[in-house]
Amino acid sequence: MEWLFAGLGLLILLLAGDSLVRGAVNLALRLGIPALVVSLTIVAFGTSAPELLISVQAVLQGVPGIAIGNVVGSNTANILLVLGFPAILAALHTSACESRKTYIQMIVATVVFIGLAFRGVFDFYAGLLLLAMLAYMLLDAVREAQMHRRMGDECCDPDLDEPEGMDPDMPWWKIVVFLVLGLIGLPLGADLLVDAAQVIARDFGVSESVIGLTLVALGTSLPELATTTMAALRRQADVAIGNVIGSNMFNLLAIIGVATMVGPIPVDPEFLKFDLWVMLAASLLLIPFVFFRRDIGRTWGIVLTVLYLVYVIGVLTC
Repeated sequence: MEWLFAGLGLLILLLAGDSLVRGAVNLALRLGIPALVVSLTIVAFGTSAPELLISVQAVLQGVPGIAIGNVVGSNTANILLVLGFPAILAALHTSACESRKTYIQMIVATVVFIGLAFRGVFDFYAGLLLLAMLAYMLLDAVREAQMHRRMGDECCDPDLDEPEGMDPDMPWWKIVVFLVLGLIGLPLGADLLVDAAQVIARDFGVSESVIGLTLVALGTSLPELATTTMAALRRQADVAIGNVIGSNMFNLLAIIGVATMVGPIPVDPEFLKFDLWVMLAASLLLIPFVFFRRDIGRTWGIVLTVLYLVYVIGVLTC
């Protein structure tokens, strides 16, 4: 029954997150906020809403291991599985995406996150630092995107000016419905998933951190995995690596940053010994694809996917 509740909570989270993004995008555009800014802020934040609500709920319920495990596990899954599995089906032509600057920012965010973790707790001041870094990176992204648009250059994401879910003709009542469904569904889904995750952890005799690293992290990475897989099959996956880098930065800076505003998040010593270093190592594996503009072919796809399976088995058996 707990697995059913976990699946139901995850489904509600994903649907509510999509609903909130649609409502927020169209509300922002109706209020005159430029589509470019909407793409770089509201859409990015909205797609991370499920992970954010899970982390906040975990802190409120006194299971911080799920909060940190969700972020660390999602970042590892995004690189090894979300990029690896689709590449087995069809090569990801990531060489078309210029993402060196954002990749360096992601590595900096990862190193800072690990450094803060060694303090033993993510408190208010650590969260403030993470959110300040997020604000700087968002402002920098907006400035750079505006500069490229003025120069007439093609951006890495050709659809950046048209956020997903944008509908200029959407009536106000529908915008309100999307927003209400998202705002109600997100905390409901997070509550169901966190409660079920705690029961599953007790039943299997593992820690909440392990459940966060595996079940919760994999569940919240499923939308990215499905999107990248379909893009690979359609030979449209040239922006996959950029999307993964952006998602990972939001996970590190926004989710834990906001969650610390609710309460301090103690760090399980096990994270310091293994999982944080796996996340950093997985991030460094992207160097050939970012700096040397190599595509992620089937061989690399198999390597990345196998590494993720080995990691999950290791987490569950240790």
